Amino acid sequence: MIQLTPDEARVLGVLIEKAMTTPEQYPLSQNAVTNGANQKSNRHPVMSMDENRVFDALEGLRAKGLVVRVDQAGSRVNKYRHQGGEALSARPAELALLAEMLLRGPQTLGELRGRASRMQAFESLDAVKNMLGALRERGEPMVRQLPPAPGSRAERYAQLLCPQDAADAQEGGASDEEGEISETREPSAPASPSLGNRVTDLETEVEALRGVVRRLAQSLGEADPFPPDKGPHMAEQ
Repeated sequence: MIQLTPDEARVLGVLIEKAMTTPEQYPLSQNAVTNGANQKSNRHPVMSMDENRVFDALEGLRAKGLVVRVDQAGSRVNKYRHQGGEALSARPAELALLAEMLLRGPQTLGELRGRASRMQAFESLDAVKNMLGALRERGEPMVRQLPPAPGSRAERYAQLLCPQDAADAQEGGASDEEGEISETREPSAPASPSLGNRVTDLETEVEALRGVVRRLAQSLGEADPFPPDKGPHMAEQ
């Protein structure tokens, strides 16, 4: 199976995400990939990658057949697009779930459905579970199930494309198993979410709603109700 470094995992997740959520701005320039890799919403952990690290990650993904460089006529800026569907033999919904785990780490079924819905619509939790099951049951699994986090009863799912991230998730799962044992003996109330987490969740919900409205507008032949930001960070696109 293709194995990714943490930097490659973040960059691939960004390319898949942006291809589905902002197709009018895709493929991406190196600068746009850098901005996407370092954004503070929908990312865990938040990273600070410079353009050299992003370039190395893009070249690593190109060598693995996951990314191609697009040389557009009349443009001096190279752009990049992913080939995740072809290279990983993954359906769009599977790609959306993988991208979400590449960008935010292990998550529950509910979290994956809510957050990945900005990329692909999922009718139910069972639909998400079935997609994850298909990824788990491959000859070389791309996803594994983890024990619940402390204070929770919901199992989490982690991607296996990045060995280092998978190892970190497994260590977290071991700790969670210990927490689950102690919770069984003496149940405790779940910890209240921090303000930062609540803000991040709200941003995720807003972005998902924007995606739904955009798709509805496109189906009706209407203009994009949320035109892309024309600020400096989009200059190269």
